[in-house]
Amino acid sequence: MKTKLIYSLIIIVFAFIGCSKEENKTNKKAEVRTNYAHQATVLEVIHVTEYTYLRVKENDKEYWIAAPKADIKEGTVINFNQSMEMKNFESKDLKRKFDTILFVDNLDAKLGVGALNRPMKPNIEKENIKIKKAADGITIAELFANPKNYENKIVKIKGKVVKINSGIMNKNWIHIQDGTNFKDDFDLTITSNQIASIDEIITVTGKIILNKDFGYGYSYKILMEDAKIENSNKKSKMMSM
Repeated sequence: MKTKLIYSLIIIVFAFIGCSKEENKTNKKAEVRTNYAHQATVLEVIHVTEYTYLRVKENDKEYWIAAPKADIKEGTVINFNQSMEMKNFESKDLKRKFDTILFVDNLDAKLGVGALNRPMKPNIEKENIKIKKAADGITIAELFANPKNYENKIVKIKGKVVKINSGIMNKNWIHIQDGTNFKDDFDLTITSNQIASIDEIITVTGKIILNKDFGYGYSYKILMEDAKIENSNKKSKMMSM
C-alpha cells in the first residue's frame, strides 16, 4: 500500500512538472509573439518599382504601410517595430495620395511556415558614357578606390543623372555615373534639397559619408550628403516615389 502511494505521488509530481514546462513554453511563445509593437494582417498588396505598399488591419484599425519591395501576399501576418509616419504622401507610381502611411524598413512576415523574402534592391546598370572630370574634382572610381581618403571631406564630382528618388525623408536621392568604375562600383548616390532630371549632366559638391544606414531600406557604404548641384536651374522640388 505504501509503495503504491509513493508511486502515485511520483506520478503526480512528474505530471505537475510537465504541466509547468508546457506552461513555460506557452508563455515563451506568447512573449515572442508580443515582442513586436505591431502585428497586422495584410488585406491588399501593391508592388511598385522599389516598394511594396500594404493595406493592413491591426485589431480593428486599417492603415497603409510601405516597405522595401518583397514577396508578400494577402493574408500574410506581419510584425514590425519601428516605422516613420508620413502624412499627405503622394505616390507618383500609384498616382494616388495617402492621408497617412507608415514607412517600415524591417518586416517579419509569415504565411503558414513561409517567411518574408529579403527586400529586393534596385538594379542599376552601368551606362556607356565618358564624362570629363570636374575642375578641382574627382571621379567616381577615385572615390571608391580610396574612400577613407575622402571620408567627412567635401568633394566635387561631375556625372550623369541615371536615377532619382525624390521626397524621401525630406530629401532628393540622386544616382550619378561618370563612366569610371572601381571593381563593381560605378554609381554614386547623393542627397540634396535640389532636383535634377534624368540624363542631365550635373556637378555635385558635398560631404562624403561612409557606411551610412538610414533604415527604411536605405543603407550606403559611400554617400554624398546635402550636395549642391550645378548645371541645374531647377528650383528645389520634392516629389514622391
